Amino acid sequence: MKKLSIFGFMAAFLVLWASIASAAIKLPDPQTSGGMGLFEALKLRQSAPGGNFPKGELSAQELSNVLWAMSGLNRGDSGWTVPMANGLPPYVRIYAATKDGTFLYDWSRHSLEDISDKDIRADIGAQRFAADASCILILVEDGGTLAEQYGDETVETEFANVAAGAMTQHAYLAAAAMNFGARYIHSMKIENIVSSLRLPETDRPICIFLLGK
Repeated sequence: MKKLSIFGFMAAFLVLWASIASAAIKLPDPQTSGGMGLFEALKLRQSAPGGNFPKGELSAQELSNVLWAMSGLNRGDSGWTVPMANGLPPYVRIYAATKDGTFLYDWSRHSLEDISDKDIRADIGAQRFAADASCILILVEDGGTLAEQYGDETVETEFANVAAGAMTQHAYLAAAAMNFGARYIHSMKIENIVSSLRLPETDRPICIFLLGK
């Protein structure tokens, strides 16, 4: 399988949406059949060592598969790969930080929205090795959506954390099935993340997730 950097992939697929000002990168369709069996992936599921985290880049297809596994649309116009309370659309956003910039995953279009061309990988993880990952996924609670539904900050946090847990476990299994490194990280530089992603006050960074080959 040919491997492309996010930058190269963006150059090939960049389009302007008439309805929004930001650019979007359409991801390849996710792989939804074949591949490694579930129980074999569970057996191989592990956190890659931080001291020697793999630095190789994922292909566009591999990144597509991971993002879809985390919160992809998998049943018609509604229904996602992870549980969301009361059938709400995914209320944990996924941002991808790479050497070519930062992007927001749009689960409804299975695409990446361009947020910034700045490489923020070295600025967001508390551990130095986080910067070695070719891609860092940043999971962020969509507090505005949850507040409209519940109006209880404790409940909102609990639901977001449960969703993030399911999302990262799916990512671990996808990484195991495709034989590349993954690592959940809770220690992060929250102020840098909020600033770099220009998050509203209602949103809360939950964790980061490292990917590399």
